[in-house]
Amino acid sequence: MTSLLSRLPQVRGDYHSAAALAQHTWFGVGGPADVLFCPLDTDDLTAFLQACPADIPVTVIGAGSNLLVRDGGVAGVVIKMNTHLTNISHSGTQITAQTGATDADVARYAQKAGIGGLEFLIGIPGTIGGGLRMNAGAYGSEFKDVTVTATGVTRQGEKLSATPVQMGMAYRHSAAPADWIFTAATLQGYADDPATIKARMKEIVTSRGEAQPRGVRTGGSTFANPEGTKAWQEIDKAGCRGLQIGAARVSDKHCNFLINTGGATARDIETLGETVRHRVQENGGPVLRWEIRRIGRDITPPDKTEVPQ
Repeated sequence: MTSLLSRLPQVRGDYHSAAALAQHTWFGVGGPADVLFCPLDTDDLTAFLQACPADIPVTVIGAGSNLLVRDGGVAGVVIKMNTHLTNISHSGTQITAQTGATDADVARYAQKAGIGGLEFLIGIPGTIGGGLRMNAGAYGSEFKDVTVTATGVTRQGEKLSATPVQMGMAYRHSAAPADWIFTAATLQGYADDPATIKARMKEIVTSRGEAQPRGVRTGGSTFANPEGTKAWQEIDKAGCRGLQIGAARVSDKHCNFLINTGGATARDIETLGETVRHRVQENGGPVLRWEIRRIGRDITPPDKTEVPQ
């Protein structure tokens, strides 16, 4: 992508042409980014956005834990936030974390600082930025409950600041404009005993390990829970536990998780998810809403056969 690189501004961070995004996602699938940009800091990101031509698409990713990159890759520039933008600090019972910081690292920082109320973050794979974008949650708490303000920049490089109300945060949803790029969040906790916080975090980690698949390539919860029911229950009732397309499989342990059993394509995984949605509706269930973010260009795949097991 030499021609694209020649149109991009000079930065202090790193550019990588034809970067293999499969290496940056938990599913381990997907095509390349035309260019991957890892900003060195917020100023570097802002300067890039201000100078980047408006016709060049810009996509932001974090840890890639709740992300499916399609097999055709992603056009334009993909900005990876969690290479450098990972600083965490606190003042009193408020924590300010850059959006490349992982949720788990923020939970551990809060525990050591004696700040309670953020233990649930240990159970969310991903980064603070992703948590803001989708109002991630676990174990009875979600980002909108603890976020004071989020800061960032627009696609044009203009600074912004917003509260959860201004971002329209609701269950697994944020109405923040798609071109907002969050750079930091201030989270509110409360003073608590570090040992007590640590014990609560241990309970969450244990519960998660018992309920969810581990040691496999997955993207976390696939679908948001519909009102009044659980996604996994609807999937199970529709007979989709263990359903397989290509090398993509519905987890036998927790059927709201899709697994790359080895060699799956992004098309395998997305087709499996859409097949599950269709079967749930056919079974009289609700329309399941994807919780996993899907980005990039599709390619025409060979036909795959469903193999329920």
